[in-house]
Amino acid sequence: MRLLSLFAAICFSSSAVAGDDSSFVLTGTNGPGKGKSIVLVSGDEEYRSEEMLPALARILAVHHGFSCTTLFAIDPKDGTINPNVTTNIPGLSALKNADLLILFTRFRNLPDDQMKYIVDYVESGKPVIGIRTATHAFAPSKDSKYAKYHWQGKEKGYEQGFGRQVLGETWIAHHGKHGQEGTRGILAKGQESQPILKGIKDGDVFGKSDVYRVRLPLPGDCVPLVYGQCTKSLDSKSDPVAGKENDPMMPVAWTKTYTGTAGKKARVFATTIGCAQDFSSEGYRRLLTNAAFWCLGMESQITDTLDVDLVGEYKPSPFKVNGFRKGVKPSDLK
Repeated sequence: MRLLSLFAAICFSSSAVAGDDSSFVLTGTNGPGKGKSIVLVSGDEEYRSEEMLPALARILAVHHGFSCTTLFAIDPKDGTINPNVTTNIPGLSALKNADLLILFTRFRNLPDDQMKYIVDYVESGKPVIGIRTATHAFAPSKDSKYAKYHWQGKEKGYEQGFGRQVLGETWIAHHGKHGQEGTRGILAKGQESQPILKGIKDGDVFGKSDVYRVRLPLPGDCVPLVYGQCTKSLDSKSDPVAGKENDPMMPVAWTKTYTGTAGKKARVFATTIGCAQDFSSEGYRRLLTNAAFWCLGMESQITDTLDVDLVGEYKPSPFKVNGFRKGVKPSDLK
């Protein structure tokens, strides 16, 4: 399988990479995802979404045929990827033709002309995957046309903005000890046969990112799929923390629906696990890949052995505020 994947990656990299200096575009060829478009939007200051999402895009494109466009926070001064720039993610017009949005941003204050593409997509009733800081994805200014999407939004009927309303929760707090405790995924009882969990057992999903606190129960039709067991260290083999921290455990992955202004009900998957290092976990890669298939209504294509092998070299940076690789442009990823 790995030799075939490597061969596919070599062929793919020489013939199917497109885009300009503001995006990383992979044109899917063969696979169940052929003809479907996924847009992955990065932009957080700490968890290296700008490294993780291109790696996820490679898996979805090379192994499964989806066409993937990855977007980044871009410094307008030099065109480099700079997650500390919260006001610029060029290329969001790609969402006009997208079938799935995968969002991993934090506290973005985008200008209205950029934010409009995200809002139009979300409200159209198309599916969404939100990763970790997507619970507090947006922090638009009060005079923005889209101020209600703020993670602390107070508009009646849309309290706490995009995170709470679309994904099911906004930012509350760290539940585990940040940078000291990891997250071991424990499957929710009764959900073992849910297609997103195919090929995943207790402990297969592990993250160096700690557990986020959520309010219990989650609202509406949220269905927890995975709970996060806080571990004593960032080692996947470490023991669980004793005491109230794991009693009860917090949901760290769930499904729900969202009905936008167009009146269509969209499938939504949210997970609070997520950093570039977490993507080294095969179980975590499987969780996200399965979720993409499920969100697109392609759950019949999910198998226990769906290919989630990494494509090419992957050496993730540790999560750290301001720890991004300086001077990198999207075109360098090709």
